[in-house]
Amino acid sequence: MRSAHSSGPPSADLTAQAKIRNAAIAHFVRDGFQKANLRAIAATAGVSAGLVIHHFGSKEGLRSVCDEYVLQVLVQRAHDDARPAGMQDVLRDYLSNPDAYRLQVQYMARAIEDDSPAAGTFVNTMVDESEAIIRAGIADGTMRPSSDPRALAVLSVLTSLAMLTMAPPLARSLGYESFGPEVLRRMALPSLELYTRGLYTDDAPLKAARDALADPDPQQQKKD
Repeated sequence: MRSAHSSGPPSADLTAQAKIRNAAIAHFVRDGFQKANLRAIAATAGVSAGLVIHHFGSKEGLRSVCDEYVLQVLVQRAHDDARPAGMQDVLRDYLSNPDAYRLQVQYMARAIEDDSPAAGTFVNTMVDESEAIIRAGIADGTMRPSSDPRALAVLSVLTSLAMLTMAPPLARSLGYESFGPEVLRRMALPSLELYTRGLYTDDAPLKAARDALADPDPQQQKKD
């Protein structure tokens, strides 16, 4: 059974508007919003450019619909990830349709680069959800205390986005031509090992960093 936030029905079952929206998402990811062409989007969707204008009014209107759709899908995933079985469901959903999932994340990653309003909403929601999970975990003893839960939440979101938008050179360093299900499977356990077991065998690096951050600004000392 497909989840409520899955990529939707097969292409043949989509409405013209949904086909145009999906084609636009792919073009905006590949070409960028400024360079994406409505005629090319229409051709990919199998409709006329006039129909695109009829449904969305302009490229800006089309982008607004794409922003809203991708934001809704990814925010729903963020909410699902907060449930105990959420990570398992998210991974299963990704593996069932990795191309659509990754395209949506890439779309939002490009929107983040553009600093669009939808990107701001998405990032804030993801960070809020992650921070809530961290604080709840600290409270119930399933997570270690953090010196800055909000910053830790930002780091968690950053890591997740970076993994799902992994550049081809990084995928090739693992022996794959591009990011896909096999790369995710390869990365899943090491990622969780890093979160659950940590990397260093003691906290010496942490203490050294605390000492360095506690010291007055070396440049200011030189001035004094």
